[in-house]
Amino acid sequence: MLLRSAVPDDALPVARVHVRSWQAAYKDLLPAGYLDGLRPEDWAGRYDFGTDPGKPATIVAVEEGAILGFVTVAPARNAGVRGEIRGLYVDPDWWGRDIGCALIEHGRARLRDLGFDEAVLWVLEGNTRAQRFYRRDGWLDDGVRRTRSVRGVTVDEIRYRRPLAGP
Repeated sequence: MLLRSAVPDDALPVARVHVRSWQAAYKDLLPAGYLDGLRPEDWAGRYDFGTDPGKPATIVAVEEGAILGFVTVAPARNAGVRGEIRGLYVDPDWWGRDIGCALIEHGRARLRDLGFDEAVLWVLEGNTRAQRFYRRDGWLDDGVRRTRSVRGVTVDEIRYRRPLAGP
């Protein structure tokens, strides 16, 4: 498996992974009609895979030319001098094969390279699979909650924090 920076031509394959992952991971957390109506073509135009260090950076996991997952990192929104994992998604057909582990490790390293000592990420409340994954990687629920609109649906999220030093 190859990890590399996303390029503009990756937008539709990344959107496919993103949508499939939402449909599988959030099937009991978001309305079925909403999830069934998600279309990668609608999401692909929203990605910006540029190289500006002040903007989000996306790293994709690729095998035999297919994008299996991605992680997006950036300076944290409203969190001072922290970095943020903005998204980590793996195609459901590839869950349980350590792709998420490779991506989160690479994301943490990228944030360290950008000079951050600590990072945050947000998890959809009730997404126990993701919560277990992040706890195994050393992330802790810091007690901060928020409700926001994400791609047209209102969600409740839990913030996790982690120091970036060490494994």
